[in-house]
Amino acid sequence: MNYRYALPFLLLSATACSRKPFFQPDARVAYTTPLPPTADSALVTAGRHYQRGPLGRFVLGPHYRRAWAEPVTLPVFRPERLAPGGLKFVKMGGGFQTTSLTMADPAGHSYAVRTIDKNPEKTLPKFLRATFVFGAVRDATSAAMPYGAFVVPPLAEAAGVPHSSPRPYYVRPDETGLGPESERFQGRVVLVERRYEGKENIDGPVAGASDLDETEDVLPARYENQRDQLDGAAFVRARLLDMWLGDWDRHEGQWSWAAYPQPDRQRRWQPVPQDRDQVFFRFDDGWASWVVSKAVAKFRTFGPRYESIAGYTRNASFIDSRALPAVPRATYLAAARELQQRLTDAVIEQAVRQGLPPAVYAYEGPRMIASLKARRTQLPQVANEFYHLQAEEVLVAGTDEKERFVVERLNDTATVVSVYSLEKVPAGQSQGQLLYSRSFDPRDTKTVRLHGLKGKDEFLVSGQVRRSPFINIYGGPHEDMVRDSSRVTGLRKRTRFFDTARNNDFQRGSEIKDKTSHDVLSHAFDRDGSGR
Repeated sequence: MNYRYALPFLLLSATACSRKPFFQPDARVAYTTPLPPTADSALVTAGRHYQRGPLGRFVLGPHYRRAWAEPVTLPVFRPERLAPGGLKFVKMGGGFQTTSLTMADPAGHSYAVRTIDKNPEKTLPKFLRATFVFGAVRDATSAAMPYGAFVVPPLAEAAGVPHSSPRPYYVRPDETGLGPESERFQGRVVLVERRYEGKENIDGPVAGASDLDETEDVLPARYENQRDQLDGAAFVRARLLDMWLGDWDRHEGQWSWAAYPQPDRQRRWQPVPQDRDQVFFRFDDGWASWVVSKAVAKFRTFGPRYESIAGYTRNASFIDSRALPAVPRATYLAAARELQQRLTDAVIEQAVRQGLPPAVYAYEGPRMIASLKARRTQLPQVANEFYHLQAEEVLVAGTDEKERFVVERLNDTATVVSVYSLEKVPAGQSQGQLLYSRSFDPRDTKTVRLHGLKGKDEFLVSGQVRRSPFINIYGGPHEDMVRDSSRVTGLRKRTRFFDTARNNDFQRGSEIKDKTSHDVLSHAFDRDGSGR
């Protein structure tokens, strides 16, 4: 951490730990009085332990402390009533901060149950868990709107983005229907929602899909064969909705994908967002938290203005780069204009009023509505900035089958990259189906990375221009062919070839720089976000 942030961070930490960190003993306000066995609702607080005095609020920020400590009436969690035939425990979840589990109804439909409050203990090294750092990190949970996820469904519905419909519940202190670790949920406020993963969960917002899977399974399929493609246009719309909602935590694990059959046995995977825990995030409204937010761009306050589009893309950079390489600027702008038309004043007002508990709506609702309306007006500018962030360096990946990558440097403002299949090429033709095509302007795009992956791939580069993006070619583990007859004015070579030094048909042209080596990692490619 930069030295100029040290004092605010220490003050933030000390203030956060001015008392010993604790979880409220029970979410119910009158928890010392037994809850009647037949009670269907209870008066609860999501997290009254986030309350702070004047100094704490000044240094750390008010965040959503009032909403966390606000008594609200929630239904009591009764698994036997939440679905026809009831819900049964399946397995515990593996989240680092949220206590979660999966349940299922007799039809095999999956449901996620997770606590609204967080426990960051697992995110910290063991030697820090008993120190002031734990309290500082834990206090940041109050920057999340505890009831924000319940506002999203009507907005996502209007936007044309698939969604679940989460509901909040209070878990009785004697509830045992949550499996062998029921005690971890007892006395707490939880969120329950359908989990759209696996073919048995194809219905509702993903009706008509032929398959339904997680990112970690979809991306390997995408890179294994040429029949699986991600729907970039649908992903742009979903990502603009994320930014409009102030949801910065959209990493690859926050998405499912629904496959829809296309002609010629192709499958197009459409995104299904999950886990809306960080919508309407409010962080930099305190002195020290404001300073910290300058060092961590993603920690910004949801308000009338978008403070950092780059911050909203940081956690999603991996999946953004895999889902958006074919999407032109016009599609971003069209999606923004469509969202402006769909997200009407009436839709916004109804969603906020229905999603927030009445007591919380009284002081948070009008502010949230005003911010959403103001942010809607700015969506085209947001889309344009988002496009430019994605366009600066573009990843174009093939598959484990054979492809031909054709790079045509047409003029100073257009370098066209096309990818063709070399599998089952029709008689009389030199190449098969067009898999990808996009024109790149060097004013927007500095580098285009071409990954052949497995298969015997071909890379053909041509054209004479004064300006062009860098073309980085990564062949892959099999023998590849590279030909570059292009020429770009200037001393720097604008084509670079990364691969192992042997077993490639590589003819050097005047514009290509040989970056081959004996390291097999020279053409490494992360397929699923695991880093392997």
